[in-house]
Amino acid sequence: MTDQELITKVEAALEEIRPFLQSDGGDISLISIEEGKKVTVQLQGACVGCSVNQMTLKSGVEMTIKKYAPQIENVINI
Repeated sequence: MTDQELITKVEAALEEIRPFLQSDGGDISLISIEEGKKVTVQLQGACVGCSVNQMTLKSGVEMTIKKYAPQIENVINI
């Protein structure tokens, strides 16, 4: 898979979960993909100060990204 294909898949995953984040006043942006395995995202809006954002990141965001791109090993928020 090329880097561009991987970016497209990760962006598609973010588009799938974005409506859920936006319904709570938040959003998410893709910052980078390193070595084809590590995705860096930035939670925005209400997600920044949310007490459950790490749970959302792991159970929602990471799980959805891995569904689209199984080779991703880690998703972190900056």
